[in-house]
Amino acid sequence: MTKIGIIRCDNNLDSCPMTGCFTCLQDKKQGFSGYEHTTLTGVMTCHCPGDDVVAKAKILKAKGADVIHLCTCLFSKRTEGKAWSLGNGFCNHADEMARRIAQEAGITCIKGSAHLPKGYTPETFSPATAQA
Repeated sequence: MTKIGIIRCDNNLDSCPMTGCFTCLQDKKQGFSGYEHTTLTGVMTCHCPGDDVVAKAKILKAKGADVIHLCTCLFSKRTEGKAWSLGNGFCNHADEMARRIAQEAGITCIKGSAHLPKGYTPETFSPATAQA
């Protein structure tokens, strides 16, 4: 069983109940498609400019998370017609944050949850390969 921690953006806190993320986690679709059995360890909210993201990841890891997923809304945006496109998300630092989580918190971080843009494969940042 893989224990999942999710980090979302505070800019989306009041408009997104994370229904898509939770449904995809439960159904093992989109960003969670590579798992056989999962359970949600917890959800944390990152606050701009992301200085607290490593501390949030460490809390999730201490609560048992095996991997951290960054919500798709951090690095992608919904376009007209409800499709999602890569870029122009809520955060310009998603790659840096994923690297920092892997390196400083010592836990694998994956960019992507629900609503993956067409053709996007979730990027994995592992502690072994994270570079400063």
